[in-house]
Amino acid sequence: MTPGDKKPKADGSRSRGASPRGGHKYRLKRMREESLKPPLAQHPRAEKEQSENFALDCGWGRLVFAQTFNDLETLSSSLREEKPDRRDIAIYVRDPHVLLANAPQEMFLDPSHTYRLQFSGYRASKRLPKGFFIRRLTSQQDATAINRIYASCNMIQVPPDFFWSKRDARSITYFVAEDEHSGEVIGTVTGIDHFRAFGDHDHGSSLWCLAVDPQARHPGIGESMIRHLAEHMIARGAAYLDLSVIHDNEQAIGLYDKLGFKRVPFFSIKRKNQINEALFSGPAQDEELNAYAQIIINEARRRGIQVDVLDAEGGFFRLTQGGVTIRCRESLTDLTSSVSMAICDDKATTRRVVSEAGVKVPDQIVADAPDQDIAAFLEKYGNVVVKPARGEQGRGISVGLETVDGIEAAIKDAKQYCDQVLVEECVEGMDLRLVVINFRVVAAAIRKPPVIAGNGRSTVRDLIKVQSRRREAATDGESSIPLDQETERTVCAQGYDLDSILEDGEELVVRKTANLHTGGTIHDVTDIVHPDLVDAAIKAARAIDIPVTGIDFMVKSASGSEYAFVEANERPGLANHEPQPTAERFIDLLFPLSMPASARQANQRPSAENEKQKGET
Repeated sequence: MTPGDKKPKADGSRSRGASPRGGHKYRLKRMREESLKPPLAQHPRAEKEQSENFALDCGWGRLVFAQTFNDLETLSSSLREEKPDRRDIAIYVRDPHVLLANAPQEMFLDPSHTYRLQFSGYRASKRLPKGFFIRRLTSQQDATAINRIYASCNMIQVPPDFFWSKRDARSITYFVAEDEHSGEVIGTVTGIDHFRAFGDHDHGSSLWCLAVDPQARHPGIGESMIRHLAEHMIARGAAYLDLSVIHDNEQAIGLYDKLGFKRVPFFSIKRKNQINEALFSGPAQDEELNAYAQIIINEARRRGIQVDVLDAEGGFFRLTQGGVTIRCRESLTDLTSSVSMAICDDKATTRRVVSEAGVKVPDQIVADAPDQDIAAFLEKYGNVVVKPARGEQGRGISVGLETVDGIEAAIKDAKQYCDQVLVEECVEGMDLRLVVINFRVVAAAIRKPPVIAGNGRSTVRDLIKVQSRRREAATDGESSIPLDQETERTVCAQGYDLDSILEDGEELVVRKTANLHTGGTIHDVTDIVHPDLVDAAIKAARAIDIPVTGIDFMVKSASGSEYAFVEANERPGLANHEPQPTAERFIDLLFPLSMPASARQANQRPSAENEKQKGET
């Protein structure tokens, strides 16, 4: 005991007025956490000289670490080295106002908050991921899957070779979440070790590019990936984990608060470029447009085409370039004739038109047929589909009906949407959507019905609500699972009800239809779709004489030739088909002169189909 110290009491406590060293340490720790001073590393690592003027290439752009720059002029010069179609970010800028004052026309203050997780107070979760696991990037296929998720989340994609070249890097780490059953990559996160990158004296680390597949059904993927990265950095001896989040992303901020992240006063600077335009140009005037209209408008503006929103709620807008003006409602345009639209609008008429063109169609009768005819139709096929003759977005459709009573109830429900109702042969298989633009298949995707996964605690009803909220958030409100008669019937047909509790990890299909608007998910199969399916889709589009359409087939496999025509949609959604260029090909059709010269030349070459037709004439 040094002179002046007070002797502690027998019980280990100190007398009033003492200045306990523990309290001093606590105040010092709190001051460090709440100020701009760096925290102390939890596991000190051997010091090395900190690099100067350091920027790390992340594939989508560079992270420019401002604390390694001695003057703002050099920092500005580094930001000016940004490459085309990339987004550089200057982070940990101590005097952002001074930097911006020197280049107000070139740069802007990123409207994001910085959050920090101090590892000294971190506590690992006792719950393990259910239905998925987290691992490092291990293959080129992983790199392709990460880009697919980036595209679905409107993030900048990275050259796959870049991911692969960094798979063993010490400064940058890629983790992916893999579905245990399907093997699909359903999430990704990137971690930067500041000490290994540039000898950071603060021993920090940061999280970037957290992205979860919008169609993933497992809960807690994002939280598990954050925790996995945090524990990885703790094992490396880092002191904290930082991240940047846009100021109005309340859902993400809520998750970070839950995990113990605290907001810290650090700022980021970005350059004013096309990628960042939405961040510095103020609120968009067309922010009320849905995703299907927005994807077209974004591509049009990228090409310098004038956009005038006519009715945001209805999805109406006008595109103008070079004296040409075309009105649109999402992907429906002035180029689609009223006759073609009328054919698509009536499912019975659509079936007759495409059947005459040689497209395979399922058997069908009208619901107003005599009861004995409907009973005979059911006996012939075993189970049927009931759907309104007019309508869209899967409303009023019931699938897999096996009893006359079930058919009668489904007909009653369908008549709420259209007076004319159809009873159709139920073809088993998967729902395939082919997007045909200018009589070419641009994208093909398998649409799967919504599935919930049990946790051993929640009811089917609650799981549906949670899954529905997740789908709404991922699709800007375009997709949700209705708790209606069809959902209840689908659940009951599998021996459950809405109040049943599924076992942990148990999966349950809650609707038979795979329509996106009723909670279905989309999975790209463009690269493997069978040529016979492509030919049939083009044949159906030509029979209707419609320039933009979504052709729906029931198929055993996307790579097989068997199919049955379901319907043609005159206003197909072009969103959610990443990475296929649906919006690009749509604008090519409307404004061919806006295409690059090389693309126009390739487009004008005679196709194999045209050559075949010439040989037959």
